[in-house]
Amino acid sequence: MNHKFLSLMVSAGAIAAALVLILVPKIENAEAASEARAAETVNVVETADPGEMRRTAVMLIKSDGHYWARTLVNRKASVDFMVDTGASTVALTQDDAQKMGLRPRALTYDIEIRTAGGITYGADVVIDSIRIGEVEVRDVRGVVMKDVLTQSLLGMSFLRELYSYEFRSDRLIIRQ
Repeated sequence: MNHKFLSLMVSAGAIAAALVLILVPKIENAEAASEARAAETVNVVETADPGEMRRTAVMLIKSDGHYWARTLVNRKASVDFMVDTGASTVALTQDDAQKMGLRPRALTYDIEIRTAGGITYGADVVIDSIRIGEVEVRDVRGVVMKDVLTQSLLGMSFLRELYSYEFRSDRLIIRQ
């Protein structure tokens, strides 16, 4: 009986060894194929990522604590804007409006605007284009302020037309 048991154990061991030799490479190949498919899927997602193909511009925070954007407006005027996410629209000084080809004296200042300093008036305008680096937004709603504004503001009427904008440490990154 010991001899039969030993023979049975040897046979079982041989079968187990054969299974290991046959199945382990197949399992490893299947795992490798699965990993390759997963890698292909990841690569496809990475190359299809729209963020990689979007135009991007970066603005740095200045010593005054604000983000500033040097822009090209209407493809002809260089205007420095202070970025203001609290401003619902782009707000322009009289001087900047003049530089970009608007005629501030000919505008009608009939829009009442409430600010922290009180009530003032502005004239509704559409800016043909505002460009920051490679990012350009067209037909931007804005307001030319009658008198109180000392600095043009890049407000939400510009920012909401972007694919995204994010504040990271000392940078404002915009994507289109």
